[in-house]
Amino acid sequence: MSLLDKVNSPADLKKLNNNELAKLAVEIREELIDVVSQNGGHLASNLGVVELTLALHRSFNCPDDKIVWDVGHQTYVHKLLTERRKEFVTLRQYKGLAGFPKREESIYDCFNTGHSSTSISAALGFAKARDINKDNYNVVAVIGDGSMSGGMAYEALNHAGNSDTNLIVVLNDNEMFISAHVGAMSSYLNRIRTAPLYDKKKRDLEKFLKNIPAIGSSVAKAAEKAKDGIKYFLVPGLLFEELGLTYLGPINGHDISALETVFQQAKQKKGPVLVHVVTCKGKGYEPAKKNPDIFHGIGPFQKETGIVIKKSGPPTYTKIFGDTICEMAKEDEKIVAVTAAMGTGTGLSQFGKLFPNRYFDVGIAESHAVTFASALALAGLKPVVSLYSTFYQRAYDQVLHDICLQNAKVVLAVDRAGIVGEDGPTHHGIFDIAFFRTIPNLTIMAPKDENELKHMIYSAFTFDHPVAVRYPRSAGFGVQIDTKPMILPKGKAELLREGEDITLIGFGPVVYLCLEAANKLLQKGIKAGVINLRFINPIDKDLILEQVKQTCRVITIEDHVLAGGMGSAVLEVLNDENANDILVGRIGYNNYVEHGPIPELYQAYGVTVDNIIALAEKLLRRD
Repeated sequence: MSLLDKVNSPADLKKLNNNELAKLAVEIREELIDVVSQNGGHLASNLGVVELTLALHRSFNCPDDKIVWDVGHQTYVHKLLTERRKEFVTLRQYKGLAGFPKREESIYDCFNTGHSSTSISAALGFAKARDINKDNYNVVAVIGDGSMSGGMAYEALNHAGNSDTNLIVVLNDNEMFISAHVGAMSSYLNRIRTAPLYDKKKRDLEKFLKNIPAIGSSVAKAAEKAKDGIKYFLVPGLLFEELGLTYLGPINGHDISALETVFQQAKQKKGPVLVHVVTCKGKGYEPAKKNPDIFHGIGPFQKETGIVIKKSGPPTYTKIFGDTICEMAKEDEKIVAVTAAMGTGTGLSQFGKLFPNRYFDVGIAESHAVTFASALALAGLKPVVSLYSTFYQRAYDQVLHDICLQNAKVVLAVDRAGIVGEDGPTHHGIFDIAFFRTIPNLTIMAPKDENELKHMIYSAFTFDHPVAVRYPRSAGFGVQIDTKPMILPKGKAELLREGEDITLIGFGPVVYLCLEAANKLLQKGIKAGVINLRFINPIDKDLILEQVKQTCRVITIEDHVLAGGMGSAVLEVLNDENANDILVGRIGYNNYVEHGPIPELYQAYGVTVDNIIALAEKLLRRD
């Protein structure tokens, strides 16, 4: 029996000696590679935190002590060690273990995470509640250096440093976020990594001063009063201590004994403490170590070689977007691109190579990215901001005020719109229509296929106001891509099929579900019309009213929540035009969507051809 099979809870870890811990770390890495090679997932980050996670669970007493994991994609090791070993093979599968912390899944997961830079705020909340309730437990926030580029982390540090609350922040410094690091914080941490430890240099200086004959003690006291100056002299910046946290580190994040020692020291300190841990992303698996960006989030792969198992098929919407932007930028030097630590994921990496002076990766800082792009536009450039739909939620205020209120001509590329699969509810892009369509001056577009996406991106730059174009993460339908893009008439939907009995309205690639359903309904003697809506704000009222008044029945289909979505927009059109005699059915989501393969999720939540047919028959009273 392996050691891993014997470890059911953190209590079991405390019985192991150093040799056994080293063997266990090897077994954990083997298990990670085995499962992720089959299921896909976040491999490199988890390989990098094996020893750190072991040391945390040996040093603290969970679940009484609270560990809050930032982002949470690096918690696979944590899950293996907290009574979920047998279920680990179901990782990221529908009804299986989530790929992120989930309170409903385990008492060891004290806070749900999925977006970055939230852990210190949450941990400080637990710590304050502990003090008010007069409880006695430790609180630890584990945050990666990539997440430290998010402004919320500094809001929390500012609050924590201004209090005397006992809190431990573990800064896991692996020199990576999703893409290669950018920005001043990365440079700052690099200087700390290469500088001698502050405490040792401080002690050496104090000893030297005190040994000066006759005046040594007086000089040492004067130096203590001027410790701010000494700090700046000894270590570059000392940002964290200036914010009010005791800084410990840097510590080798793969030395369990050293980590346990520093965690014991941190527990003895009063007030907030930051432990700076240096780890290697992808440690123990050469393909992940060499390509941590590729193995950050990866699909199934051959574990012997690290080669990704690619399914043949048409290019993704993301690739079509990236290719289109590059083509346009070659012709127009005013076009610039902005993203937030996801250049590869959003298809902009090639743009960055071709036009490095017009490409801006601002790090994990979505709010900044949007406001920055607004000013670029107001200064005469033509910016496109490319983020995942779920991360636009973090920049809503900036879209509302900094772009749309000023009518800044920014193109918002909304990648990963709709459900995205195994990453689950924190990553599904199913809220963007609702929060975008309330904003004046903002047109929302969604293509039915990859060819239409090309035309929409091209068209977006011709409109005299901001535009959001939403599209999924999946591959397209393999349709022919036009060589020359064309300008789509703003606010005009596309009638794909005339109907007599019912009208089906789709927004985005679900239009193809409408077409398939219409074909099957025709076999049942039901003539269904199909509208590819294409635009919201403005919405094509004329075409909608013309078609639904012919059929008196309409079904809206969207890869989005129903509340405030495309179906709601159609209902508003009907209400405003007093077309209240129309029977309406809506297909979409009523709640958060769980994790799992996309086809299974569509089936589970009813975004299917069969559900369209069943609802049509119900509205026609033929069920």
